[in-house]
Amino acid sequence: MRITAFRSRLAEEFGPLRADTIARDHVFAALGSRTVDQALDAGISTKEIWRAVCDSFEVPAERR
Repeated sequence: MRITAFRSRLAEEFGPLRADTIARDHVFAALGSRTVDQALDAGISTKEIWRAVCDSFEVPAERR
């Protein structure tokens, strides 16, 4: 998935302001103790990042 699609999906799920905060500030153990922004900079795939976000915030399967 492209980064723009990933960012859109994040905003749809959490709202634009919260999505920005999650991407910038929330550290995910599944991403090697990185934030979403750090994981993207490190080259981790958006699919892997999306899975980590969904698992961490218990996003229902139908919206993953």
